[in-house]
Amino acid sequence: MSVEFKDYYETLGVTREATTEEIKKAFRKLARIHHPDVAKDKSTAEEKFKQINEAYEVLSDPEKRQKYDQLGADWQSGGHAPPPDWQHAHGPGPGSTGHEFNFGGTGFSDFFEQYFSGASRYGFPEGDFSQGSRGPSQRKGSDIEGDILVSLDEAMHGALRSISLQSTDPLTGKSHTQTFQVRIPAGVTDGKRIRVPGQGEPGHGGADPGDLYLRVRHAAHPDFHTEGHDLYHDLSLAPWEAVLGAEIPVPTLDGLVKLKIPAGSETGQHLRVRGRGLPKGKSGERGDFYATLTIQSPDKLTEEERTLWEKLRDVSKFNPRHA
Repeated sequence: MSVEFKDYYETLGVTREATTEEIKKAFRKLARIHHPDVAKDKSTAEEKFKQINEAYEVLSDPEKRQKYDQLGADWQSGGHAPPPDWQHAHGPGPGSTGHEFNFGGTGFSDFFEQYFSGASRYGFPEGDFSQGSRGPSQRKGSDIEGDILVSLDEAMHGALRSISLQSTDPLTGKSHTQTFQVRIPAGVTDGKRIRVPGQGEPGHGGADPGDLYLRVRHAAHPDFHTEGHDLYHDLSLAPWEAVLGAEIPVPTLDGLVKLKIPAGSETGQHLRVRGRGLPKGKSGERGDFYATLTIQSPDKLTEEERTLWEKLRDVSKFNPRHA
């Protein structure tokens, strides 16, 4: 299937020589503008946010970025060679009917699905020909996999998503599209697979179809990332806040909470707020929220500020090299 090439560098507004940190900063800046929760134009924000997420998903991963850069060079020269090992990851397994599957509603473009989903777009059979009542010429259809982009709000509260799956028969060229509802369970973690029974590759000789597995990918968020059911937030502190302590409002998925910064806090330190992460199933328990501290110095100083810093230097007996 022919797909439109996506210029992920253009999407994030960075050059091809951009560093990982520059890519991260560009994503955060754009995500804060186009995040559906804060964007002024709600009608276009969701699609734009998906595009930004997809670009960041590829360019923030060194392996995906290397494959993308190779693919981009081939595309610009008039061709489009798949990334390394693409056939191994996406080719049909032995005995597969070879149907090609294209997803809709997963939050990823066809371009990403074809080259970067990291999942099998062709099914693999569950073993040899079945024996017994179904006869030796029948074989259950293979399972297929795909990625589904899930926002942290969906992971927090659960959601119902409309997914379409187009199956193309390689022999006849005919396509068949099915649309069905997929329930995103509250608390679903990154990497978790959601099983959709009977939506896999068609069976052979009248046998049952395989299943569809959608692997959850948490959408990148400008303020949080997840590890299991725990939520992490990078919190920048002024030097005096770290030294003297402070009480700072920080965002969580439930809204702002006041976080007490202990005096003498250091860069890299984690402060925990219990029960502010993602739900853990139906138990009512939740993961925790962690603020990762970073102490930042001011970029520019007024004359008065410089004078005060110099005075602090002169009166302070603290020496980090002898601490």
